[in-house]
Amino acid sequence: KNLALSMSMWADAAKLGSVFAHYHLGIAYYYGIDDVEEDEHVAEEDKPRAIQHIQQAAMKGHAESRHWLGQIEFDEGNDDLAVQHY
Repeated sequence: KNLALSMSMWADAAKLGSVFAHYHLGIAYYYGIDDVEEDEHVAEEDKPRAIQHIQQAAMKGHAESRHWLGQIEFDEGNDDLAVQHY
C-alpha cells in the first residue's frame, strides 16, 4: 500500500534489470502517482522517462510494454511506428 516504497523498490529492481520493474515504473511515470491514503505526491508525470522505462521492458521481451509503445505512437499520430509495435 505504500506507493513511495513501491517506487523505490521498483527503481532498485529496474537497476538490476527487472522487466516488470521497468514496466511498472513506466506506467507510474506516464500518469504520475498520488497516494491518497498518505496524502502525498509520489511521482510527477514524466512521459519521456516513462517511455524510456517502457522501452527497456519491451526490449527485454515484455509484450504488454510493446503494446504500450504502439498505443503511445498511435496516440501521437505516428501510425507507421504504431503498427511496428503491434
